[in-house]
Amino acid sequence: MMMTHIRISILQFQNSVLSVLLIALLLIPLPAVAQQQAFPVDVAKPLVRTIVDWDEYTGRFEAVQRVEIRPRVSGYIDEILFRDGQLVKKGDLLMRIDPRPFQTTLDSAKAQLASAEAEQRRTRIELERGQELVESGALSVQVLDERLAASLRADAEIVIAEAAIRSAELNVEFTEVRAPFDGRISDRAVNIGALVVENNSVVTTLIATDPIYLEFTGSEADFLKYSRLSLNGNRESSRNAANPVEARLIDEQGWPHKGVMNFVDNELDPGSGTIRARAIFDNPDEFLTPGLFARLRIIGSGEYEALLLPDEAILSDQARKIVLVVDGEGMVGARVVELGPLHQGLRVIRSGITAKDTVIVNGVLRARPGGQVVPEEITLALEEAGSQ
Repeated sequence: MMMTHIRISILQFQNSVLSVLLIALLLIPLPAVAQQQAFPVDVAKPLVRTIVDWDEYTGRFEAVQRVEIRPRVSGYIDEILFRDGQLVKKGDLLMRIDPRPFQTTLDSAKAQLASAEAEQRRTRIELERGQELVESGALSVQVLDERLAASLRADAEIVIAEAAIRSAELNVEFTEVRAPFDGRISDRAVNIGALVVENNSVVTTLIATDPIYLEFTGSEADFLKYSRLSLNGNRESSRNAANPVEARLIDEQGWPHKGVMNFVDNELDPGSGTIRARAIFDNPDEFLTPGLFARLRIIGSGEYEALLLPDEAILSDQARKIVLVVDGEGMVGARVVELGPLHQGLRVIRSGITAKDTVIVNGVLRARPGGQVVPEEITLALEEAGSQ
């Protein structure tokens, strides 16, 4: 028992000695170089530019025109003259319906017209003779009136026969199914020899490819923002002006496709609280295809003077964003900033710094607030427009 107490006392003495030694070591001042080392960093003044903000949306490309090709007469298909999926021009012959029944009807109508013309000549001759006979008293006025009525009926038959010919000619023309506009055709839904029904059977579809729409929806908040910008004169409404739009596909960088706003709906959807809108893009190479998704951006503000910094200069402290500034003696300080969108590779700084501040843009991890650095000033530059 006594030995146990002795061991405990020895251990307590050793611990006390070690504690004293550790405190003594901590109180010994370190060399100045070890206490603080000034690291070199790159610094720059915020870039000041007059810019506008852009708002981004997701949309889908849609054809400007899309129609289902339906025959305007019933009959059996004689020929199909397009290749599935090919480009066609307005007026190109797509398919032909057997024209023989319609040609027969046309020939009959022409014969009816010839008969009506002969009847018209006969009634006119009888009317002229009757007028002479009435003047000589050899024919009664009643008979003359009957000849006049017969002549008028013959004239009416001419009009009816001519209308029948025009109708028959249209039907013969409609046996040739033609493309109503330039575009790309789909595959055929019928084959040669099939019976198609007037205004009912869909034989194929056709879409226009150039230009092309990009349709998207905006929120109620976006709609109110743009409406107020228009009311305040900062940006024209896209209902009245072709505001510029830029777009990119999912595998593209930057904003290579340039278009303009084309339409904003007249009401918000009461179910979703969104409003439909669309832009229009030239598509001469037909690369943009209906159904593709795309990101687009439109002008979301009036012009204003902005401070710009690279994202590498910005630190995160939980929810706060911080930049490090350097004074004339190389001392580092921290500023809480509010961020805006990217503009040509640089971040818009809404608040927290001024254009006169010197900000660490490279080497921020080597600097600490209250410490000292060796600043090397550089000049910031924007990326080329549309490359971000």
